[in-house]
Amino acid sequence: NRTTLNKNGIYQFEQASKCKAIQDNILSSSIKKKRYSEDYYLHIVTKLQNCTWVRKPEESTKFRSELASCCDAVHNFIASQNNSPLGSNMSYEVDSKKTILITEDIFKMLPVSSPLSVYPFKNCAVVGNGGILKNSSCGAEIDSSDFVFRCNLPPTAGNISKDVGNKTNLVTVNPSIIAQKYNKLNEKKTQFLENIAVYGDAFLLLPAFSFRSNTATSFKVYHTLKEFKATQRAIFFHPTYLKSLAQFWRTKGVKAYRLSSGFMITSAALELCENVKLYGFWPFSKSTEKMPISHHYYDNQLPKPGFHAMPKEYNQILQLHGKGILKLQFGKCESD
Repeated sequence: NRTTLNKNGIYQFEQASKCKAIQDNILSSSIKKKRYSEDYYLHIVTKLQNCTWVRKPEESTKFRSELASCCDAVHNFIASQNNSPLGSNMSYEVDSKKTILITEDIFKMLPVSSPLSVYPFKNCAVVGNGGILKNSSCGAEIDSSDFVFRCNLPPTAGNISKDVGNKTNLVTVNPSIIAQKYNKLNEKKTQFLENIAVYGDAFLLLPAFSFRSNTATSFKVYHTLKEFKATQRAIFFHPTYLKSLAQFWRTKGVKAYRLSSGFMITSAALELCENVKLYGFWPFSKSTEKMPISHHYYDNQLPKPGFHAMPKEYNQILQLHGKGILKLQFGKCESD
C-alpha cells in the first residue's frame, strides 16, 4: 500500500511540476514580443487541460488588490452620481480630447452609486460568445452562478440555452448593434424590447462615454427602457475606469486599440466576485482536437482586424487560470 501511495505521491508531484512548467512557459511567452500561432496556443491549452485547477485565494487577493488600486471597479466601473458630479466635464474614453458636460438630464440618468458595489458576489460566470459553447451542455452550470455577465446581446432562448444558460444579470450592449439591427431605435423599438425580454431584469451596460458617436444611441436605449417601463435598466461604463483598465493591461503587454468587452467584464468581475469562471472564451478557429469552431456560437462573423488584441488577452486569461485566480472552462461541462 505504501508503495502505491508513494507512486501516487510521486505522480502528483511530477504532474504539479509539469503544470508549473506550463505556467512559467505562458508567463515567459507573454513577455516576449513574438506573435504566436494558433497551434502554439492550442498546444498550451491541451497541456493546461490535463492539469487539475486549484483556486489560490492568496493569488486572487493579491491580484484583486492590484486591480483595485489601479481601477477600483467597486466604485468606478459604472458611471454614477457619486463619481460623475453634476456640472462636471467628463472626458471620453477613446476620444479623450472631447468632453461631455454632466447636465441635470444626464445626471438624473445615473444611479446614485454603482448598482454593483453592494454585492461581493460569491460565484460569477462571465459568458463569452465563442463557438466552443455549442454542444457544451454548460447551461445549467452557468445558471447556477450567483451573478451572470454576458456580452453584446447574445441569443439565450430556445435550444441553445442548454449550452449557454439563460440567466443574465448584466449584459453589455455595443451601440453598433442598436444602429444596425434596430435603426438606432428611431423605429423597431417594439422589436428591441421583445428581443431583450429574455434577459429578465438584467442591467444593460453601454459604452455611452467611450466615443462621442456612442452617446446619443446609448441614451436612446436608456429612454426607450424608461418610456416602456421595461424591467431592464440601462447603465453606462465610466470612461475613466476603462482608461485606467487599458493602462493596467498595457503594462502587462496587452496593447490593443481597445480591450474586448469580454476582457473588460472579466477584469471587473475579478474585483466584484470571490470566484470567477469563464465560459465561451475561445479566440481560435478550431478545437484542441483540430475540429473547426465558429467565431461565435450563433454566427461566424469575425471582428475587425487590428481592433482587439485577442491572443494577447487570451494569454493573460490563461495565466490567471494557471495561477488559480479564475477558472477557464475549456470544453464540455460535466452534466449531472
